[in-house]
Amino acid sequence: MADISSPLVLPDLEPDIASRPDVDLGRGWLVICWNDPVNYMDYVTHVFQKVFGWSRTKAEFHMLQVHQQGKSVLVRETLEKAEHYVHQLQHYTLHATLERAE
Repeated sequence: MADISSPLVLPDLEPDIASRPDVDLGRGWLVICWNDPVNYMDYVTHVFQKVFGWSRTKAEFHMLQVHQQGKSVLVRETLEKAEHYVHQLQHYTLHATLERAE
């Protein structure tokens, strides 16, 4: 009968993501919506309600920040969620970006 040996298992040499110095898990990413001359205020409010599931009051608050101050920080999320929100907002033709939180 053939000699059956167990497979060689090597230790995981990749460092844990939390111990990597280039990854700061606590800071997160900010989703920012910028003012533009194209979209109506009611439309922006509607998009915020649709994308984030916000009440009309909260959506109007952020819409007015965008309109009056030029931008509004909408949410602070992980990179993946922030990218998802930015893509959704851009799909609705809003000017949205993400920035690393400080």
